Amino acid sequence: MKNKKRVQNENYNNNTCLQLATLKRERFKEGLLKFTLYAFLIITGLPIVIGYSWLIVNSFAETMTWGLVPTGFTFENWRFLWERPSPYYPELWRTTWNTLVLAIGTTAIVLLTSAPSAYAISRMKFRGRNFLLAFTLILHAFPGIALLIATYYVLRVLDALNLVGVAFATAALFMPFAVWVLKGHFDVVPWDIEMSALVDGASRFQVWYKIMLPQVKRGLAAVAIFASIMGWSQYIFVITFIHDRASWTLTSYVNAIIGDFRFLDYGLLSAVALFYIAPILLLFIFLQKYLTQMGAGGMKGGS
Repeated sequence: MKNKKRVQNENYNNNTCLQLATLKRERFKEGLLKFTLYAFLIITGLPIVIGYSWLIVNSFAETMTWGLVPTGFTFENWRFLWERPSPYYPELWRTTWNTLVLAIGTTAIVLLTSAPSAYAISRMKFRGRNFLLAFTLILHAFPGIALLIATYYVLRVLDALNLVGVAFATAALFMPFAVWVLKGHFDVVPWDIEMSALVDGASRFQVWYKIMLPQVKRGLAAVAIFASIMGWSQYIFVITFIHDRASWTLTSYVNAIIGDFRFLDYGLLSAVALFYIAPILLLFIFLQKYLTQMGAGGMKGGS
């Protein structure tokens, strides 16, 4: 009897040791995984933090010793907010307004065209549907700068070498991606919801506008965010298509400041750069939850 109890105790102790060893290994693996993850995030995020920190410090510094150490504090670099630093620079608030108009216009065009297109591709069966999907993907992969000359001639024929033309051209480049994203969101909406509305007598447009769009509002928000960023940061089309300085955007303003690198005012450039990227940073901070929904709609394919 004593031998049996001793054997049971030994087995219990062995099982306990094995469980403890397994638990230690799992904790070690978990700790190693967390360490690797945080190390990767620090290594990749540190240059970004250093870059933004340098911009902030340099925008308020009189001069920077060796380009790193500020020697004094001043608001002189931000004088562009209330006066034009040079007569060769565009007017700041006019260019800011133009940039806002371009971003909003691009976003509106993308949403108005991609939302019905994505719904039609997702829910309707028609000849050439698969070809259209493949063609849309090819259009998204095509570099926009390769179409620069062709786009210029098209806009010149249409007499649209202005902010409106740039907004349409920018939206056209982004629309294939928006269609794919929204199609994925439409795909995961249950058919029962749509069929119930059609049985109740709703038209296709009513189903799309009143039933389907509220179901994909996160996808619409994510597409709108990226479209507005694309419009806000548009540079090559503005420089190429718009010759009237009064219609330039903030990207042109930054380009005018850079000018000749031998006489570049880094303090002023840093301040203008912060002024330019501040709306984008705020957009990411307050609406980042919608950006995580960009790929959420692609979990299930359409029928």
